[in-house]
Amino acid sequence: MTSRNEGVSAGPWRSMNLGDHVGDHLAHVQTNRQYLASVIGRQPVFCQQVHGFDTLRLDRFTPQGLPADACWTTSRDVACTIMVADCLPVLLCDRSGRWVAAAHAGWRGLAGQQGQGVLEVLMSLLSHAGADVSDALAWLGPCIGPQAFEVGAEVKAAFESGPELSSALFEPFANGKFKADLAGLARRRLQALGVASIFGNDSTEAWCTVSRADVFFSHRRDCRSLGQSGRMAACIWLEP
Repeated sequence: MTSRNEGVSAGPWRSMNLGDHVGDHLAHVQTNRQYLASVIGRQPVFCQQVHGFDTLRLDRFTPQGLPADACWTTSRDVACTIMVADCLPVLLCDRSGRWVAAAHAGWRGLAGQQGQGVLEVLMSLLSHAGADVSDALAWLGPCIGPQAFEVGAEVKAAFESGPELSSALFEPFANGKFKADLAGLARRRLQALGVASIFGNDSTEAWCTVSRADVFFSHRRDCRSLGQSGRMAACIWLEP
């Protein structure tokens, strides 16, 4: 998981911005992406994320920028990569190290339709491709925390149609709004899918992108004060 530090971008993108769609100089973005590739020792494959469910299988021939909100691979040449600046990155693998996967889980993609969101689609496609998902591990990265994520009743309703009990993860707030626990909602979805080993974001303030301006980009925070925000990346790959 990258932070906002160590790159060459300036202004609201300072300094390790990896998004090529947020107004930053493309030369700076490319330098930052090349630095990331050098650190992880393989090619990160960036997708065009649209808060949907489309999933790509990656290999060394997969071009950059294809539309998808989840990806997976058995190739050791590439890294599944998800960009975030408040949404939740979910990284997955099997305990034996035969496949890795990543998902971009904003509330729309996570909720999906009738309980079928980006995580359900990803796990179903993995299973249909012959991957063993019975012993999967998950890691949740930083995202907007429950103390900062104010949502309307329509967001709560979207999750109440799912298979898990989610009402407890919406705290009533002023004017009919709620404070939502995005990482908690992802944990419930993963548990419903049979994923028992879940690590990373525990919904505390240390993982909140809005609260930690020293470490994380935040679209909700930065766009209000700076007009734009950079993007971080969560990557997962198979070692040789």
